[in-house]
Amino acid sequence: MKRLFLTLCAIFLSTNVLAAEIGDDGLHKALWMRDTFKDLSEDLEEANAEGKRLMVIVEQRGCIYCKQMHEQVFVIPEISRYIEDNYFVVQINMFGDVEVTDFDGTTLPEKDMVKRWGALFTPNIFFFPAEVAEDQTATQAAVANMPGAFGRWTTLNMLTWVVEEGYKSDEPFQKYHARKFESQGK
Repeated sequence: MKRLFLTLCAIFLSTNVLAAEIGDDGLHKALWMRDTFKDLSEDLEEANAEGKRLMVIVEQRGCIYCKQMHEQVFVIPEISRYIEDNYFVVQINMFGDVEVTDFDGTTLPEKDMVKRWGALFTPNIFFFPAEVAEDQTATQAAVANMPGAFGRWTTLNMLTWVVEEGYKSDEPFQKYHARKFESQGK
């Protein structure tokens, strides 16, 4: 019984150590998030230079689903490592005032840019291709969008599908996910 208790304590402590800190803006701050000027064209250029995909995550203070993702999903070592290795992540505050420059050159405070993009839920994750036309908005350019909180396998499979450029194939994400889910033995 003592061994079980110690094992559970170790798991609990290791999970909490990996959980993202809460910033002054009330949002989770994962180690893999980048602090940028929020100019999406520059962020995309930097992501490409690192051989990574640009991922923009819209979150808000007090979001129970953001908390769920940061405390239960993003902390899974396999997912955290995959994000770190493959993604350049920029965080947008749904109600923030920091200026964001969209791919088409439009500059607005975060809260207004989120409205422009039509993002109604948090977390809301946008994934981008390596190249975006200068006249496109983020929502026009996004190759995938993940609105809301999802579990381990849906999240990991979405991250993988984007990196593998599954959106260019005839297999939609739902079929890809079902196939991968089955092969993962879940």
